[in-house]
Amino acid sequence: MLEEDRIAEAAAHVRNTLGLDHPAKVGIILGTGLGGWASQLTEAQSVPYAEIPHLPQATVSSHQGALWHGRCNGLPVLVLQGRCHLYEGYTPQEVCRLVRLLGALGVRTLVTTNAAGSLNPLFPAGQLMRLTDQINMTGSNPLTGPNLETFGPRFPDMSEVFDPELGRLADTVALEQGLRLERGVYVGIQGPSLETPAETRMYRCLGGDAIGMSTVMETIAAAHMSMRQLGVSCLTNQNLPDCQAPTSLEEIIAQAEASSRQLTLLLEAVCGALATHQ
Repeated sequence: MLEEDRIAEAAAHVRNTLGLDHPAKVGIILGTGLGGWASQLTEAQSVPYAEIPHLPQATVSSHQGALWHGRCNGLPVLVLQGRCHLYEGYTPQEVCRLVRLLGALGVRTLVTTNAAGSLNPLFPAGQLMRLTDQINMTGSNPLTGPNLETFGPRFPDMSEVFDPELGRLADTVALEQGLRLERGVYVGIQGPSLETPAETRMYRCLGGDAIGMSTVMETIAAAHMSMRQLGVSCLTNQNLPDCQAPTSLEEIIAQAEASSRQLTLLLEAVCGALATHQ
């Protein structure tokens, strides 16, 4: 079966299950430890990934695996409660099927969140960072192979992956909410092993400010579909190569959950601002 047909079948199932007569134009991806935000939507309804045809299943316990439709501050949104990763054994195309599903459902603006380690010594754990650019160090690209003409061109432009106007909006509402919002470059690696001190030095020398095991595949696929994008990282730990402390997934999840209040304030403010511009 062609990839376009898989996504079309998945989109038709979601429309029928959730009754999406007027689907949302804004999509949100919730990363590690951040899925609880979906329960705060109003007029909310959801469908598990397992019930949607052709979707890969999230195998990480901190990714609940459901697609939600509801409102945040009056703005209709589609929310991915969890994602899939390359390290789970999925192909780049499978990892991006959820994002392409959002595009097939009508999403034109994508807000991506993740949990990430800080590479910048000035960005402490517990802070939020707005993504200004990304470095794909996974060795993979979801656009490899036959081009999906339905979604975009063979060679999409990547000069502004993250929309400057959305970035300025996020900066403004963060200031209004009293939130510190760092700005930096996200490095995406395949994982699942965490980076060594030597790798940390290398990624920092390359210009990275935060590092994680998601997002870069999705943002490439979204750029292919000409979506406007805003990316936000919850910085869960600080990688200081000369005194790098051991960490674990449990500690990362705990810090992401602790930072979720800040993320909630930011997402609600961004959604409220977007609602006034529709």
